[in-house]
Amino acid sequence: MRISLKTTTIMFLAMACPFSALGNLSGSATLSINTALSLDTGTTSSSGGDVLWTTSMAPQGKATAVNFGGGGAAAFNILTQSILSIFPGYSATPISGSLMTVGDIFFVKTNGGNYAAVLVSIVSGATLTVSYTTFGVTVGPNVTGVLNNYSYTPAGFPNGGIAQGTLFIVTGTGLADPTKSAILQDSTMGLPSSLNGATVSVTSGGTTVTPVFYYAISTQLALVLPSNTPVGTAQLTVSYNNQTSAPFSFQVVTSAPGFATYYGSGSGLGAALNPTNFVPYSYANSIPPGSTVVLYGSGLGADAATDNKYVGAIFNINNLAHIYVGGVDAPIQYQGSFYYPGLNQINVTIPASAPTGCNVPLVGVTTAGLPTNFITVPIGTGPCSDAAFGITGNQLLTLSSQTNVKTGLVAVYHSTSPASSGSGTTVNDFALASFQSYTGTAYGTASGIVSVGGCIVNQALSASAATGKTTGLNAGSITVTSPMGMQSLLTAIPSVTGIYESQLISGFIPSTGGTFSFSGTQGSDVGSFSTTVSLSSPLLTWTNQGAAATVTRSSGLPVGWTGGASNTIVSISGSSIATSGLYGSFTCLVPTSAGSFTVPSYVLAALPAGTGSVTVSNQNNYTPFAAQGISLGFATGFVSYSANSTFN
Repeated sequence: MRISLKTTTIMFLAMACPFSALGNLSGSATLSINTALSLDTGTTSSSGGDVLWTTSMAPQGKATAVNFGGGGAAAFNILTQSILSIFPGYSATPISGSLMTVGDIFFVKTNGGNYAAVLVSIVSGATLTVSYTTFGVTVGPNVTGVLNNYSYTPAGFPNGGIAQGTLFIVTGTGLADPTKSAILQDSTMGLPSSLNGATVSVTSGGTTVTPVFYYAISTQLALVLPSNTPVGTAQLTVSYNNQTSAPFSFQVVTSAPGFATYYGSGSGLGAALNPTNFVPYSYANSIPPGSTVVLYGSGLGADAATDNKYVGAIFNINNLAHIYVGGVDAPIQYQGSFYYPGLNQINVTIPASAPTGCNVPLVGVTTAGLPTNFITVPIGTGPCSDAAFGITGNQLLTLSSQTNVKTGLVAVYHSTSPASSGSGTTVNDFALASFQSYTGTAYGTASGIVSVGGCIVNQALSASAATGKTTGLNAGSITVTSPMGMQSLLTAIPSVTGIYESQLISGFIPSTGGTFSFSGTQGSDVGSFSTTVSLSSPLLTWTNQGAAATVTRSSGLPVGWTGGASNTIVSISGSSIATSGLYGSFTCLVPTSAGSFTVPSYVLAALPAGTGSVTVSNQNNYTPFAAQGISLGFATGFVSYSANSTFN
């Protein structure tokens, strides 16, 4: 389908504007437990760096540190390299976590021999947000990532390559003039090969090509990879200020599409447009089954005609073999270029048989069998609805516009998992509670959330990076009661607010299920509440657990079960960690009444080869409860089985 040019398409050229650096490296970072910070580059990781935040601030490698004390921003802003260099007491001894309070300042002599001042600006449970200045750093280009502009799939994943002709981004520090803002270049005049002092070179198969720029800021570049770039392992370098970065390796492929998302996150709510008025569908205005929608993205494949300049024509690039909506194969009406360099358009008809809900998964699969990023779309009539989770589209739209969304979840959990040592299994009964505050945007993005009837995948550079950032809420004292008596829930991690957990006594959750009552007293953030959870009889049993021991990703994973109430949900989830640290996970939700489900091969294809686990859970529909201080409260119950897995 050919459509006229609309300004709405331009919004999909997603941009980010983090800190800039010039002479001294200044910025901020959020450090959760076991996060390392390199003060020479401004990057965080799970290890290495100059300091590692655990329950103390521990220097790493050859770095040393000393605590300066309170003083806040006023003192921090007048510090100089001279002051830090003559300050006594630097050592490799960790700085006590009790000193890491808001306003505290500590100094670090980095592994690179530079001096850095660090200010603790926010403390949220065990998570610190710090501001830092590293003095005298020679800020050259440092590349940390090469990603599709829409999917953000990290390099190294099976679907993490960059296709010929793709609009892609380079992330890092010191990449371009830090005084310049992210202004889109006019592709009708042709995109430039150098911008804000930066140039990029890509070498693959012995051929070197020069990508062209949409924008360039110090921490991110947006470019189009020439369609004549040879397929294979490529090396990318960035040159700026008479310095060239170390090469960054990535794969050039024929096709690796990524779909645009509403919030520019690479996952969650997709940007699906009405082809008549080009207005994005939303939680309050879901897609009627049988309708055709317009998707935008990049990575379908080579299109030399639009490599560096806007053209008044479109071209088919038929490298998607399928688009699945809620697991149902959807007819593709058009796939190809869309006028602008690197920009693709895909028109797809939502099948009449697709499941409805607020977060129905949508994923494309290339002719080579590799998936796109997994996005979700609202399907239904008017506002969407997920009855199993007690949520409607109008609620989601309201919550996503709020600065913070405060939620509560309580649950009973019957778990059967592999024993920690030797053979056999361990059976445990738990009571859980989580009271958290999310940003409204993060809540509206719905990343990692899926409606019943489909599967979603999340990918990250490490398992710790896959964990979202939240702020815990104090809910006071919480108890759970069954016919066996009453037990109190304890703070799961003493230094972390908002997470409560207790192992229940044997028999607290009988094999016949039952009803369990939760009660909460007044906390400093959450008011008193009471609610109940019921588990049906008989409890669910995973009947082919052995099938998960070795998962052949290209073959799919069959799962069967008996028991569980017919009006409940079965959640099938799994994760795999590669030797490189790459982490991928999937979640599929299906009605318990189905009795079986096969996790599709295109879902498993997005996971790295490695070791991990598969979990099958029977989950009750969410029962809402109210408490002062939270927007939403839900109660549920789980019966869960886990197995160690190898993903081949």
